[in-house]
Amino acid sequence: MTRFIPWILTAALAAGTSPAVAQAPPDRRGYTGSDVDFMSGMIYHHAQAILIAGWGKSHGASQVDEINLLSRWLADRHEAVPHPDSAHTMMPEMDATHMMPGMLSAEQLAQLDRARGTDFDALFLQFMIQHHQGAITMVNDLFARGAGEENPVYKIASGVFADQTTEIERMQRMLAVELFGSTTPK
Repeated sequence: MTRFIPWILTAALAAGTSPAVAQAPPDRRGYTGSDVDFMSGMIYHHAQAILIAGWGKSHGASQVDEINLLSRWLADRHEAVPHPDSAHTMMPEMDATHMMPGMLSAEQLAQLDRARGTDFDALFLQFMIQHHQGAITMVNDLFARGAGEENPVYKIASGVFADQTTEIERMQRMLAVELFGSTTPK
């Protein structure tokens, strides 16, 4: 069953994905290597979100639940399950091979850790918007490769896309208030 999401397909085509790559048939397992890469990558992505959220207003519990779901999906398919330590995700000693789109660099994490007060608030929102945009990029890349067809992967990826889009819009409004004051007419 092919699922068609116009805005994701449009983004994939705009990015120059070749039709041959986008139409590659899934392997006989019912899921693709791209599905595995996406699920594994989202574990690292969520682990860094837990680290960042720990410095701000915490919403880390849902990230832990999602990591558990992603890990279970991989383990059920006898695939390698990443075990990132969120306390060290992209700290200077962290191996950068697990950098996913939107993840903060070690310097950005250090900058956020040093920030205080309103500087922290603005930087936190800017970096979380970057982080969420990276998750959307990961979803678009997954679908552009013709993957994400297996129901659990499709459901997770679609949920990530919807949630992150909503969060970005909310954070952009918060950032506008933080930087420019109330946007409500008096």
